[in-house]
Amino acid sequence: MTRLLKRFPFFDYLFITIGAMIMAIGIGIFLVDAQVVPGGVTGLSMAFHYLSNKSIPVGAMMWLFNIPLYFWGIKVLGKRFGARTFYGFTANSFFIDFFRGDLPGLKIFQLQKTETIIDLQKNDFLFLILIGAVLLGIGLGIIFKFKGSTAGSDIIAAILHKRFGFKPGQAIMMIDFFVISFAGFIIQFKHLSIDRPAMSLTLYAFFLLFISSKIVDIILDGFNYARAVYIISDKCNEISRAVIQQLSRGATALKARGLYKNIDREVVMTVVTRKEIPELIEIIEDIDPDAFVIISDVHEVLGEGFRRRI
Repeated sequence: MTRLLKRFPFFDYLFITIGAMIMAIGIGIFLVDAQVVPGGVTGLSMAFHYLSNKSIPVGAMMWLFNIPLYFWGIKVLGKRFGARTFYGFTANSFFIDFFRGDLPGLKIFQLQKTETIIDLQKNDFLFLILIGAVLLGIGLGIIFKFKGSTAGSDIIAAILHKRFGFKPGQAIMMIDFFVISFAGFIIQFKHLSIDRPAMSLTLYAFFLLFISSKIVDIILDGFNYARAVYIISDKCNEISRAVIQQLSRGATALKARGLYKNIDREVVMTVVTRKEIPELIEIIEDIDPDAFVIISDVHEVLGEGFRRRI
């Protein structure tokens, strides 16, 4: 499957489209009318949407903001922001206005006005924001997974990193903090929120940002369903045999040298599932209670005994 995706870029664009649709539903249906902004160009577009008394469609505003950023990114950073980036933010902008019924002749959709969404806004606001955050994170994660981008703050962060040495993560955090604060000020200034104070909506926005970023990490890195275990012991052979026989897992001996005592020794490395960790620890303690054990998360495991994922 992975080789097929590499040979046919069509599949990349197909999944970028799917990601853009999911992301657009999260933003356009769950977040815009809730007045909880996700930061970046999306949040800035929502802020101007509120400032214009909701006369300017969010998707169109996003596209207009992204165009100069896109060409600025190409000029400063080169062609790394290519066709997939342009397609990504264009598709996302289109689907936001499409699902909201803001495109000419398509007002029949307006999914944000369905009974379910209205009920959630009134009676379960937190759940509404959680759904929006999850959809936003899933959509963005899929777009990133298939080498796409939605431009916006990604380009600004990359330029700030190249020009001024800002770390991309710090730059994005600063941009998002400014955008969310700006949107909160507009909501307060325009008296747009009737049921909730602007500060409450701002705090919801930071919560949304945290949840969606975690979802993106899960999509890109995978769930922490496995653990890599490194075992330093004088009884490596016994531990290895027990891992192979009792857990039916493979084990690899790595040549190493202890610098404290300056002696050569072996380190046993094995990969197990989370459920197998307690049994493995028990095996090690029975054989060598003084063994030094390092356990770390593994996000992607390809091979016998573990499921294969893209």
